[in-house]
Order: sequence, then C-alpha cells, then structure tokens
Amino acid sequence: MVERALEAAVEAARAAGEIALKYYRTGFDVTMKPDLSPVTQADREAERVIVEILERAFPSYGVLGEEFGARGPRERRWIIDPIDGTRNFVRRIPVWATLIGLEEQGEIALGVIYNPVTGQLYTARRGGGAWLNGERIRVSDVADLAAAHLLHADLKLLRQAGHWDAFVRLIDATGRQRGFGDYLGYALLAEGKAEIYVEVDLKPWDLAPCKIVVEEAGGRFTDFAGRSTIYTGTAVATNGRLHDSVLALLRP
Repeated sequence: MVERALEAAVEAARAAGEIALKYYRTGFDVTMKPDLSPVTQADREAERVIVEILERAFPSYGVLGEEFGARGPRERRWIIDPIDGTRNFVRRIPVWATLIGLEEQGEIALGVIYNPVTGQLYTARRGGGAWLNGERIRVSDVADLAAAHLLHADLKLLRQAGHWDAFVRLIDATGRQRGFGDYLGYALLAEGKAEIYVEVDLKPWDLAPCKIVVEEAGGRFTDFAGRSTIYTGTAVATNGRLHDSVLALLRP
C-alpha cells in the first residue's frame, strides 16, 4: 500500500511540476495573501491537479494543502505544498519544488520533493531509505561541529522570532555557513553536502516530505525544542551525529 501511495505521490508531483513549469517559463499573475506571502495561479492549479490525482487513487484519505486547506480525515492524509519557494518562483530563481507527504496517525509515512526545473526527484518511505532520481542518498558522517556546514533560511525571520543569539552561537561553533532556504536545505543535508539546517516561521506543508527524506537518509529532524514534529513552526535538521549539540546551542 505504501509503495502504491508513493507512486501516486510521484505522479501527482510530476503533473503539478509540469503545470508550474509552464507558468514559470511563460508568465503569471501574483497576488498577496493576508500574511503578505505571494501566490500565483500556478500554485492553485498545481494543488488542484495534485488533489485530483491523489483523491482518485486514495479516495478515503484526507488532504491538507497550502492553498485550499484541510478536508477529510486527519488519521491518514496527504500534506501538500504545490510550490515550495513561491518567492523564488516569482523571481525566476530555480529553487522551488512541489512537496507531498503522507501522514498516518501523526507520523510521516512517505515524502516526495520534485523540482521540475532541475529534474531532481527526492523520495522516501518509512524504512525504505531516501533516494534522489533513483539513487540512494545518505547524510554525512561529520561528527565535529567545527567542521560542519550550517545552512539557514531567512535571517530576518530568525531574528524576529527571538532566535538570533542562539543562531550566532551556531555560527561561532560551525565551520561554514550558507543560506540555502526552503526545501533545498533539507535536500543538501540528506545528500551529505551539509550537516545542519535551521528554519523558522514554518507550516506543516513546508516540512512533511522534508522530514522523512532527512530521516531516511540517516539524519535527524526535530523542532528547536527537540520534538519530532512538523507543527510547531521551527525545524532543525542534522546528520544525526550533531543534533544534540545543535539543540543545546539553540536553547534560550
């Protein structure tokens, strides 16, 4: 059943990516949501086609999507971000992806991350490992914070959320720091190209497939308090070896 669900999620992600890529290459209108984040017709059309494909394959499952909200049962539901990185999409920066996760009884069972610009397709299912375009990926074995690469998303959000001092401690403790936001931070970590990624101001659809891709690649994913959840608005992903040290530095 999980394998069939993963196949359906890949199909849906590719279909959404095709729609989004058409707009990305030709043009679209941008409007602002109440939270001042941008949305385009590409976001909405992509989510519609994802839901259509997934509901056809698994009509008893619920849905939680960024653009059209929740419906159906919560016990087993799809969590969808049709375009993660809409601000990048709007500015024609090729760092955006379709994100689909399947949540079962509060745990993420599988995840798909698809960037149609680059053709990168990350997949993972519980106990089945993490894969990039059919090749197994794994986190790094770096065990020394001083040698670690620290990735981050929006610095202003970190500051506004009250985590600036903690982030500075991470900067001082690590060997290299780079800003690779949105899904890309988790992808690079899962591929073993970085060791730590921190992010705030998050919704569950930003994180569902990223969590399982990191975990199945051998890493660890929690919120800043160390809880294994996608629902508290913060996220820290590591190669696992450094996680407790990172959490200690993030504590107020």
